[in-house]
Amino acid sequence: MKRKTELEAQIKRITKYEDDMREAERLLAEECRSSEDDERLRALTAGLEAYYGSDEWKADYAADEAGLLPKELKRGVLSEDGLYDLLEDYEAESENRILDHPCPDEDEQ
Repeated sequence: MKRKTELEAQIKRITKYEDDMREAERLLAEECRSSEDDERLRALTAGLEAYYGSDEWKADYAADEAGLLPKELKRGVLSEDGLYDLLEDYEAESENRILDHPCPDEDEQ
């Protein structure tokens, strides 16, 4: 019974981080983000980076490789390249981005 509970926890965790990854990708693709969206993106990428380096990610990845996860489960977050590329893109953008309001103020539009 414990194994089923562990699998359910893995599915829940993978789903959460998959959703976070998709939201981060969407925010990163936006040319102009509000400061709230910038803060949200920062929080998402920090959480994804922590997950990517964790024993939980390794266990989730191993479960996927072993065929233990449902076939219909979205699992892009377990793709080493996909998550790594997202984090690298965020870091590159952060280094190149103008920090003080790179977008016009809403009043100016």
